[in-house]
Order: sequence, then structure tokens, then C-alpha cells
Amino acid sequence: MTTNVPRHVAIIMDGNGRWAKQRGLPRIEGHRAGAESVRAIVRACGELGIKYLTLYAFSVENWNRPKPEVSALMRLLEFYLRQEIPELNKNNVRLAAIGRLHELPLRAQKQLQKSIEALSKNTGLTLVLALSYGGRAELVDAMREIGREIKGGRLDISGIDEASISRHLYTRDIPDPDLLVRTSGEMRVSNFLLWQISYAEMYVTDTLWPDFRKPQLEQAIADYSKRHRRFGRVGTAEEK
Repeated sequence: MTTNVPRHVAIIMDGNGRWAKQRGLPRIEGHRAGAESVRAIVRACGELGIKYLTLYAFSVENWNRPKPEVSALMRLLEFYLRQEIPELNKNNVRLAAIGRLHELPLRAQKQLQKSIEALSKNTGLTLVLALSYGGRAELVDAMREIGREIKGGRLDISGIDEASISRHLYTRDIPDPDLLVRTSGEMRVSNFLLWQISYAEMYVTDTLWPDFRKPQLEQAIADYSKRHRRFGRVGTAEEK
């Protein structure tokens, strides 16, 4: 395995529904299988030395899915947050969450906070769950906060720059992703971390999320390690 490991990996976990359909199962069974992949990838990231893993767990658009599916997803989230505390503690994982968390059911909100507090002293991988998250919603919320600060005299318009916008995002304490992975072969970013992935390397695999495990993650990182990250600069003669 290459030593050129990204500091922060973000994953769009796609394909649970198709995985279930291929097997003649209800969609929720695909989500349950996807939770097993979450467990495996969190463990793998810790083993590989990745510092941050952000998972697109539930988008703001997902609220428009059928109510029974949304309710089942929220129950699964609550169960996962409670069930995984011992495993995450064992692997020294810290937990964080981004998104409009107040939109989650109260029981899920309370369990999320309990899990974050229970894992707060860990110093290994930081697992970031994007819940009721949307990149555009995040930017709207950031602009509203900046507007309130300007109105209150705490910020001058001339002080608005990229750094100040970043400080008002949900991810203010999290470095931008180095590698964005999308499963199931779809070639789009689906309103995920729109500001933060400006210079992230992208890797798309046809593998459905419930089948995504450590070997597939290692393949994504191997592909990442071959790339020359220029951040808009001109590369060296060897890179051209």
C-alpha cells in the first residue's frame, strides 16, 4: 500500500437501493448492508492512517423520499450511533456531524450528541457524518451568519474573503477533503461539500456502496497517489 495517503477522504455513499433491488430485497435492506460498509471503511481508514473521513449519510434532498423509508433511515441512524460506540472507542475514533442537525428527529439528535460526547476524548480518525446536509444549504447558512455579523457591527464587508467564508461553514474546524470518492458509477457531486472540494481529487467506482470495502478503498488511494496535485499552479516539466 502506498504511503501517499490523503489526510481527508470524503465519500458519497451511493448504490444501497440498487444493491437491494438486484437481490429482490426492500430498499432498507440495502441501507442496512451499507451500514456494514461504513463499519468496515471506518476501521480501514484508521488502519491506513487517514485522519478525517466524511460520509454523505443523509442529504437535505433525502427528506423528499417516501416517509416510511425516511423513518426507517432515521431509526437505522439512531441504532448505528448507539450500537457503534464501543467499536469506535476501541478504534480511537472521534465523531463529528455537519448539516442542519436540528431537522433530525429529536431522538436521533439526542443520540448523536451522546455519541459525540462519548467519543470526544479519542485522538485517532475523525468520522464526520453529513446529516440533513446540502452544499448549497451550507452556503446559505454561512451567508446568513455573515449577514448577522455585518448587521451587528462585528464584521465589515471589506473583511469578507475566502478565509472568512470558510470560518462560517459547518466544516470550520475540518480540513478540506483531499480525495472525494463516489460509489455506484454516477458522475456527479450531488450537492456535497461544494466549497470544500474545490481542489479535491475525484475517484468514481462502479462498485455499489454495500460492496465497498478496504480493498476498494485502497484502490482509490492508489489512484490518488499517482496524481500530481497542482492547486491551479503550473506543474513541473516532469508533470507536463
